[in-house]
Amino acid sequence: MNILVLNAGSATLKFQVVATDAQRIADDQDVKLIRGQIERIGGESVITLRLPDGSSRKRTAPLRDLRAAVDWLVGFITSAESGTGLTTRGDIHAVGHRVVHGGEQFRNSVRVDDAVMHGIEETIELAPLHNPHNLRGIEAARAALGDGVPQVAVFDTAFHQTLPEHAYLYAIPYPLYRRHKVRRYGFHGTSHRSIAYRFRKLTGRARADVRIVTLHLGNGCSACAIKGGESIDTSMGFTPLEGLVMGTRAGDIDAALLDYIGAKEGMSPPQVEAMLNSQSGLLGISGLTNDMRDLLAEANELRDRRARLAIEMFCYRARKYVGSYLAAMGGADAVVFAGGVGENAPEVRALICEGLQWAGLHIDGSANQALVGGREGRFSAEGSALEAWVVPTDEELLIARDTYRAVSNG
Repeated sequence: MNILVLNAGSATLKFQVVATDAQRIADDQDVKLIRGQIERIGGESVITLRLPDGSSRKRTAPLRDLRAAVDWLVGFITSAESGTGLTTRGDIHAVGHRVVHGGEQFRNSVRVDDAVMHGIEETIELAPLHNPHNLRGIEAARAALGDGVPQVAVFDTAFHQTLPEHAYLYAIPYPLYRRHKVRRYGFHGTSHRSIAYRFRKLTGRARADVRIVTLHLGNGCSACAIKGGESIDTSMGFTPLEGLVMGTRAGDIDAALLDYIGAKEGMSPPQVEAMLNSQSGLLGISGLTNDMRDLLAEANELRDRRARLAIEMFCYRARKYVGSYLAAMGGADAVVFAGGVGENAPEVRALICEGLQWAGLHIDGSANQALVGGREGRFSAEGSALEAWVVPTDEELLIARDTYRAVSNG
């Protein structure tokens, strides 16, 4: 089954085509035919393509909206130039969509019908910056491929629906949860689930026997405690703002700061929220950038104090969460790193692990340095009671597999 995976944003569209079926899933032999992204939708769009032969191409096209972008993409995928071997739109058998928020309604990936569309619409107030674009992605795929091609929604929040009540509730008046569903939802669930699955495959551990802390570290960051294959706690909360220090997000703060900063700076609540989401984190502390690569260069080569401070805060917060999740699970087998920073910044991984010797984690510096550029493997020293791993996340593959299962199971 050839599955088109879409992740639609406000002006961007990330995509991948995966050929998969039950046997390929069992053998880990899914075939990734093409992937890439379209940026600046609404004008002269920039299209980045990674073709089946491993080559990369860039081009531009005037794409007025998301529907035009998906239509262009489907046309390219089924052209001889793409190298996918797909020749007609009928060769695309299903479409899997990343949907950020499923609320409490969606605990699993589901085939899209009118009821599912309505359910996603009902969660827009919980994810106003994401779910409307995800819905438009579904509508655009329907327009490009027709109603006969099945669509599947894969929710970021679904993996965290196994959190126990004492972990997902906030200590605020309980009626606020009953009336407005104010609770911890967690995000990056597809990524954490992908990391946990791949860790089991690499180590030969059974799902029921695995206790790990996964760290998805990119521009957005989150930690997850996974026990017996299920999420039992996670750092992001009602929104993706809570938790770790991120590229531009503050992470955990005292809620009273919102009113205090607003009064002192003459800012409205939406302005304060925007500041915490887009002007804080690594960018806010360093005053330079939200890109960890640039911060490491500034700190190491130019001895920039605030760049170093931003890195230290980032690593300290992550280490605190690892420690708290070790306590929550009564220990763990491993700490597993993923995401752009987690997969490619050995110095950051070392700084996070540095304070965890008490838990039995000792790293192998050479192994740590070698794990970059998509490489996976263990970098803890032999005999460490708590292991450290790099396992690149593959959300698109998981979305493709969920789509196959949802379509095949009716």
